[in-house]
Amino acid sequence: MVSKYVFVTGGVLSGLGKGVTAASIALLIKSMGYSVTAIKIDPYVNVDAGTMNPYMHGEVFVTEDGGETDLDIGHYERFLDVNLSKDNNITTGKIYSIVIEKERRGDFLGQTVQIIPHVTDEIKNQIELVARKYGSDVTVVEIGGTVGDIEGLPFLEAARQLRLERGPENVLFTHVVLVPRLSTSGELKTKPAQHSMQELRRIGIQPDVLVARSSTPLTDEARRKLSLFGNLPATHIFSNPDVEVIYEVPLKLHAQGLTKVLAERLRLDYVEPDLSLWARYVNKFVNSERRVRIAMVGKYTRLTDSYLSIVEALKHAGTSFGVRPELVWVEATEVEKGTLNVEDIAGSVEGAVILPGFGERGVEGKINAIRVFREAEIPVFGICFGLQLMVVEFARNVLGLSNAHTTEVDPETPHPVVDLLSSQRGTIVKGGTMRLGSIEVKLVPGTLAWRIYGGVGVVSERHRHRYQINPAYLKAFEENDFVVSGFSPEGFPEVMELKNRKFYLGVQYHPEFKSRPLRPSPIFTAFINALLDSRRS
Repeated sequence: MVSKYVFVTGGVLSGLGKGVTAASIALLIKSMGYSVTAIKIDPYVNVDAGTMNPYMHGEVFVTEDGGETDLDIGHYERFLDVNLSKDNNITTGKIYSIVIEKERRGDFLGQTVQIIPHVTDEIKNQIELVARKYGSDVTVVEIGGTVGDIEGLPFLEAARQLRLERGPENVLFTHVVLVPRLSTSGELKTKPAQHSMQELRRIGIQPDVLVARSSTPLTDEARRKLSLFGNLPATHIFSNPDVEVIYEVPLKLHAQGLTKVLAERLRLDYVEPDLSLWARYVNKFVNSERRVRIAMVGKYTRLTDSYLSIVEALKHAGTSFGVRPELVWVEATEVEKGTLNVEDIAGSVEGAVILPGFGERGVEGKINAIRVFREAEIPVFGICFGLQLMVVEFARNVLGLSNAHTTEVDPETPHPVVDLLSSQRGTIVKGGTMRLGSIEVKLVPGTLAWRIYGGVGVVSERHRHRYQINPAYLKAFEENDFVVSGFSPEGFPEVMELKNRKFYLGVQYHPEFKSRPLRPSPIFTAFINALLDSRRS
């Protein structure tokens, strides 16, 4: 079977949920029995997302092969329950790097290298390489940004060319638009969507399917207008209103007939998808009456997408127990300035997650919060930088090493309990040079971490860091019951836990990246269970 393509574009404004729409389409096609992969195109000139501040673009999602990618790759992995690679995220920087390398090598000898055809040809080539790599029947391609953005035009042009070359039965265009509801009149306004579709047609693309994002379901009148001015049948317009959890979206789109339209337009044999397990998960989440309050201590809390995979992993684990996490965001910089009282928060939550991050801002606020939660004997879960600051706090306040620190923040600290990885010394280039991707962790038998993972000796988890816990201080930590329960292949600590606590544990890796709705991360599941145990006791 020749691979078919579904392109997902967006209009009106960014952040509409194109990624969730693309993931939902991929899930529905997969549920019919077809092999599917998904690609995220990001028109920014960065080669990857690794050097970007989370406030600029949300979290950096890490793949098994060490790709630092857009957060939508995480949506695709969670919806499809697959591991994708760095190849599934295509950027302008990546495309231009390849084209320039080819030009320098002489591949275009004698030619004037231009956007069309050389850049657009390379875009098509990279898309088709991914389709061949996974042997997919259907490849879903989300083009980031908003239609009309100058940086996205080469990608839209490449998609238009692919439709011309492959034929309309092999390439389908889905356009996601905003249909705002006026608070004064309650009326849904279609004009922004009309202008967006007009701009897409000006570029040469007529959408086959329209997905309308709105706070409430589309009215018949709004659908009629979108059909008339968008030049597509009303049966190809689908309402995507606000939902309690994003995993509802494929169910709602399927109920409106999207799966049949996809099969018909792509000339696929229609098979009624079995979404029963997916629906069961959604129903369990939506109907969860119990809550667990969790403090989320970080420095990017004004944009919670900075921690998207962690939030989703908590939902996955909570739903397995029939409880819904209620997240209390704790901005570390406010704790540092004294404008936020952690003691008050500690008295109102059942657990705390010490979130990952980089740099000096908010560090002392995090350390202060960790001390408060540790002394209150509240279950604490630290991730990456979270573990490192748990170690700093313990060194200062339990071991008495008052100036202990990480050399990332204080290179002159007399007690570098967290230090630069030996493999990172001398590294100048920042992009793609951290310790990245799936790496084995050897667990210590009899520890909490060992029990969490079912008594297996070695697990594989994804990493993204430059600093490590300094093994020179391990004896002092372990003499005070803060023990290592997992080691890296190089011999430094990957997991540390405080003895005689239900859950006071930190990990150097990022278990959130491998959590799935129907297959939650063991360590997040254990954390939620510890919160429920604390409540019962």
